[in-house]
Amino acid sequence: MLSEYLPIFILMTFALIFASFMVLSNRIFGPKKPNPEKLSTYESGMEPIRTARDRFSVKFYLVAMLFIIFDIEIVFLYPWAVTFDKLGVLGYVEMFLFILVLLVGYIYIIKKGALRWE
Repeated sequence: MLSEYLPIFILMTFALIFASFMVLSNRIFGPKKPNPEKLSTYESGMEPIRTARDRFSVKFYLVAMLFIIFDIEIVFLYPWAVTFDKLGVLGYVEMFLFILVLLVGYIYIIKKGALRWE
C-alpha cells in the first residue's frame, strides 16, 4: 500500500528541492544593487503620485462590498439556468422573486447614492 504513494512522495521531494534551489540560486546570483529608482513603487507604467499609506474613501469599500454581494448573487443564477427545464413553473416563479429582490436592493442603493462618485 505504501508503494502506491511512493511516486507522490518522490514528486513532492523533487518539487521541494527544485523550489529551494531556485530561491537560493536567485539569492546567490541575483543583482544586489538597490537604489531609490528600483525601490520606488511602480504600477501600470504610472509614476507614483502619493505614498502607499494614503487612506481610501469609504465609498471605495462600499462599492467593493456591493460588487461582491451582487456578484455572489449572480452565481446562484447559473445552477438555475442549467436546470431550468426541469424546475417547471415553481422554479420560474422562485427565480423571478429572487431577481425581484435583487432589483429592489439595486434600486435602493442607487437611491441612497452609494454608486455616485464625487
